[in-house]
Amino acid sequence: MIYYFSGTGNSRYVAQRLGASIRQEARFIPATNPYTETLGQEPDSSIGIVFPVYSWGVPPIVLDFLAHLPEAMMEDIRSRNIPLWCVATCGDETGDALTMLRKALRARNVDLSGAWSVIMPNVYVMLPGFGTDSASLEEKKLKESISRVTEIAGRIEKGDFAFDVHTGTFPRLRTSITYPLFRRWGVQTKRWHFTDTCISCGKCARTCPVGNIAMSDGHPVWGTDCTSCCACFHICPTNSIQYGRITRKMGQYSFRNPSEQ
Repeated sequence: MIYYFSGTGNSRYVAQRLGASIRQEARFIPATNPYTETLGQEPDSSIGIVFPVYSWGVPPIVLDFLAHLPEAMMEDIRSRNIPLWCVATCGDETGDALTMLRKALRARNVDLSGAWSVIMPNVYVMLPGFGTDSASLEEKKLKESISRVTEIAGRIEKGDFAFDVHTGTFPRLRTSITYPLFRRWGVQTKRWHFTDTCISCGKCARTCPVGNIAMSDGHPVWGTDCTSCCACFHICPTNSIQYGRITRKMGQYSFRNPSEQ
């Protein structure tokens, strides 16, 4: 079983490609009720968690999901020695996200058997200094992700688990300072708005991974459950959706399956 979260498509691609390679179902976290999850009677070769790195940390929705999985499932993982692994997608580096995830899992008395990172195109646009990659760098990252995911799938199939994560420089410092600020101030729903170029297509509402956007009188209205994935910003065909003034000059990203290029 693979549990994954994705907003713009990078982590979804990785999770689904891994799932196809190792013959495991990939389940989308927002569409999965953690309280009713179970391993069942079928033998599970491993359990994976795939997620994008947010502010050098783990998306809160992923941590919340793991915290609410049934204790019976955790006991099954322990008693049956089922390997638990993760893959973190990131624009450049993960920071100390792996430590954060292991701390959350150890609170449930389980731990990771292995972890990998996969570099994918940058999508975060909600802070100065961030932004999308150039077209050439985006293409390079997508092409290189093919062999990286294939390598990870092969290791998982063989049970050859490792900790191969690109943390970058000063990972603990980056995560300890930036992630708490992101949790407290990084998601301000009221800052999302649309401009007069909105064509009422509703793509933003259909794309939001947590159903946080509703259409009212033909225009988007944001709820209080934003995950800061930026999917609505990137999907807008007229670049109408903006986050305060920060995103006005930011580029948009549209995921393209590198295996189909």
